[in-house]
Amino acid sequence: MNAAVLAVLGLTMMFLGYRFYSKFIAEKIYQLDPDFVTPAHAQRDDIDYLPTNRVVLWGHHFTAVAGAAPIIGPGIAVIWGWLPAFLWVVVGTMFFAGVHDFGAVWASVRNKAQSVGSLTGDVVSPRARTLFMVVVFVLLMMVNAVFGVAISDAFQETPSSVIPAWTAVFVAVIIGVLIYRMHVPILWPTIVGTVILYAVIYLGEAVPISLSAGSFGLPVGAQWILILFLYAGIASLLPVWLLLQPRDYINGIQLFVGLGLLYGAVLIANPTIVAPAINPDLPASAPPLFPLLFVTIACGAISGFHGLVGSGTTSKQLDKETDARFVGYLGSTGEGALALVAIIAATAGFASLADWRLMYSEFGNGGMAAFVQGGARVVASGVGISEQFAATLLTVMAVLFAGTTMDAGVRLQRYIVQEWGTIYRIPVLQNGYVATGIAVTACLLLAFGAGGSSGEGGMLIWPLFGTTNQLLAGLTLMVISVMLVKLGRPVRYTLIPMVFITVAALGAALVQLTTLYREGGILYPLLWIDVVIVLLAILVMLEASSAFLRERRAAAAGAAA
Repeated sequence: MNAAVLAVLGLTMMFLGYRFYSKFIAEKIYQLDPDFVTPAHAQRDDIDYLPTNRVVLWGHHFTAVAGAAPIIGPGIAVIWGWLPAFLWVVVGTMFFAGVHDFGAVWASVRNKAQSVGSLTGDVVSPRARTLFMVVVFVLLMMVNAVFGVAISDAFQETPSSVIPAWTAVFVAVIIGVLIYRMHVPILWPTIVGTVILYAVIYLGEAVPISLSAGSFGLPVGAQWILILFLYAGIASLLPVWLLLQPRDYINGIQLFVGLGLLYGAVLIANPTIVAPAINPDLPASAPPLFPLLFVTIACGAISGFHGLVGSGTTSKQLDKETDARFVGYLGSTGEGALALVAIIAATAGFASLADWRLMYSEFGNGGMAAFVQGGARVVASGVGISEQFAATLLTVMAVLFAGTTMDAGVRLQRYIVQEWGTIYRIPVLQNGYVATGIAVTACLLLAFGAGGSSGEGGMLIWPLFGTTNQLLAGLTLMVISVMLVKLGRPVRYTLIPMVFITVAALGAALVQLTTLYREGGILYPLLWIDVVIVLLAILVMLEASSAFLRERRAAAAGAAA
């Protein structure tokens, strides 16, 4: 199979999904109103609520939801073969992720920018809200812990990526000041900022940064994890215009350029996919394709985390309700494109099938390493730059988007803790510094609890993260479905994806429970987290199903009258 054919086919299908299906959803299901006053205007405070140009907001949403997950997940899942991963990414992006992300933004905007967890209290019941928000907090804790560990690993494996990654923070702050305080038109800051980000890659190559083992009595991995969460905690308290928006925007530009470079290299080099379409020789450690494929590839097909970003930060910055289609659906389409090129890099970036099998000798191998190694070979052969430079560039790209996810994730955790303080009238939890401290501490406890004193084993959280993520996506779609029933609109476009992803996630959770119990030891804390999440998700789904049926009966009775 030629990689170029796969790339063109996948991108064409995703484009058609945005062009036609998202338009249908916008006009007939969500029924967007260009005159609706969004919370960005009604509740403007220039800290969290701020009307934002839809292209800039798309950059925030795209990079916040993209992160490293659409690289890691597909890079692991191709162990079953490239065809299942390809089909799930393309179909999932068109009919699952787009509707979910778009719907979460719309539902939040229509309800004063409440997060999907808080919104559950109004749409379903106060009890469901409490349970839902616990699931959300645990998921965010996993997201932040996993990405903190992933960035730490990347900095250790590719020291040349350290300077470019941290330079992006300073560039973002300068761009934020130029655009929002000095009112400089967006074009020149974008061009200059992008040039700087790529120029410092050469500096990173010349001056690689490595921390000293044993400093402060800590392994290198632990030092990076602590530094990253200190940064994330500070970033979550800054106004969105100063760091979050410009960082996500400029990273979105860089991701767009990186995707163009990768896809351009695929079209020019036209490498052959050496991996099998369906892998007949799976290692003994590989779980069954169904249902594990649908939680291994979460971001890139559908992801509950996207609903948290859409209802947590994006909805607070939406200038017009009609922008929700561009930001929400197209944001998920961009992530699908990233997942697709990750599949190609992890299957066509190897010299032979034997080399590919060596990388995938155990389930869980591949991931970011396969993306960087395979993608660097494809870029080097297609564009003509050195393979080492290409590897640094791709590592920086992955690290930047994992970092933007951490920025948004810790901020969202802060929102949840503060919402708890408001709901349950606990003033101390409403304090931003206290809420951020609780969020960061919880993430660090999980990262080191699952990964040991170095934190390097924290990637053990990944399969559990995928399951929780997909359960949350199902719950979010259920809440949106209840809203649609109340409004008398068709629900099958949200209900069918909800049923599929919930069944797959619950099945995966049961498989993982068995594995965690059998392996025991350090995995027992994850076992109990899995048990709690499954029970909470089932309880929320039962509450939501009851509300759905109640509203449907009320709608039927009203129609009969």
